Amino acid sequence: VHHAYTYLVIALLSIVGNLLVCVAVGLNRKLQTVTNYFLVSLAVADICVGSLAIPCAIMTDLGIPRHNLYLCLLMLSVLIMLTQSSIFSLLAVAIERYIAIFMPFQYHRLMTPRNAVLVLCFTWTLAFLIGLVPLMGWHKPPPESGYCFFVLVVDMTYMVYFNFFVCVLTPLVVMFLIYAQIFVTVKRQMRRIAAERGGAANTEGTAKMKKEMKMATSLFLVLFLFTSCWIPLHIINCFLLLCPSCPVPLPLLLTAIILSHANSAVNPFLYAYKMKTFRNAFKAIFLCCRGISDGDEIFILIMGLKT
Repeated sequence: VHHAYTYLVIALLSIVGNLLVCVAVGLNRKLQTVTNYFLVSLAVADICVGSLAIPCAIMTDLGIPRHNLYLCLLMLSVLIMLTQSSIFSLLAVAIERYIAIFMPFQYHRLMTPRNAVLVLCFTWTLAFLIGLVPLMGWHKPPPESGYCFFVLVVDMTYMVYFNFFVCVLTPLVVMFLIYAQIFVTVKRQMRRIAAERGGAANTEGTAKMKKEMKMATSLFLVLFLFTSCWIPLHIINCFLLLCPSCPVPLPLLLTAIILSHANSAVNPFLYAYKMKTFRNAFKAIFLCCRGISDGDEIFILIMGLKT
């Protein structure tokens, strides 16, 4: 019962916080960048975790639905689809930042809003198909009890070999390598610019590099939090498959599941803390909601027309 309440709090925070992200990007012109379109995709996945995946998780924790294998598999697959979509959105952000830094002259040709929408359509479709794999036949035989419990229905070979190693771990390794290369290259360029200008740090080139570094650091934190929240559950799945005799304490498993769901609620707080444009947009929305008397001023601020 206690963890059901925890689920509901996480669901509420996920929905409200990520709706705020979507509204901020929708209303504020300064936030309407290709990077933020991918972050909106991540926010949409997190809203769906709060509104769809967590209610499904609460029901399947109770073994519902009984004696309906395909509905059970569909409910269990929702979270897999949404997690996969989040990973692809994070990967799109990393690749977009890589192009911005390493291919600046091709950036505006490659990273158009239209191309961003096409990438998102492709990644959501692919995530949907990956999540549907258990429904296509890669699942355990229906349990005699008819209860819809994750470990009784979902095949751990799918979760470990296909879902974790191929669909989760591989993109995460690629993303960590991309950010490592970004950080090393940007630092090197900043040192080179400073050396060329005789130690003058306040040049236009250095300022641009510092801005890129700050942006990459914030986005890397989003990736780091995602990895920290999801890896424990996948490691437990590996133990369940590769070492069936190893005892996995139930409180540990429940904590890992709650941590994986909690990831959906943390990003809006991170954006507010680390990204000034998001922080200002959130403030403007809150001020507007409170019905401040100088409403026109607030409306101008939200619309990003105020310099």
